[in-house]
Amino acid sequence: MRTVDQLVMHATPDVVWPLATVVERWPMILPHYRWVTRVEGTDGSDGIVEMAAWRPFGVFKWPTWWRSAMTVDAAARQVRYRHIAGMTTGMDVLWTIKSHGDEWSDVTIVHTWNGPPWPGLRRIAAEWVIGPVFVKGIAARTLAGIARAAERTA
Repeated sequence: MRTVDQLVMHATPDVVWPLATVVERWPMILPHYRWVTRVEGTDGSDGIVEMAAWRPFGVFKWPTWWRSAMTVDAAARQVRYRHIAGMTTGMDVLWTIKSHGDEWSDVTIVHTWNGPPWPGLRRIAAEWVIGPVFVKGIAARTLAGIARAAERTA
């Protein structure tokens, strides 16, 4: 499974970067996040983070949860996550923030995953349900929320 979510934001990478990396603040700026707890490391740096979000379906909200090893590369403006607990254990996530003109940022999130350890259902679960419904649903909301916060700040 591979999903790509991308959004051009009307804010410079210097504005977007702290919003993307200080994940502990996400529940304050992203209404679909239930909590983000840092298990290891310091705000905005490498470490272990536990995240929980809602995947809305109309009035119904499905709870999701995962734990990730987070690696921050400020020079490249990249954040990598490796899901180490939860339904999506083994998923790799790459955030990239690039300049897109003088006052804009191009932000991309790529998720890759081989699926859950369910013989016979692994690929179907990953490619038909978890990737397109849950991962894309949460990632698109995350990018939109980061954009709103960045554009208010800029």
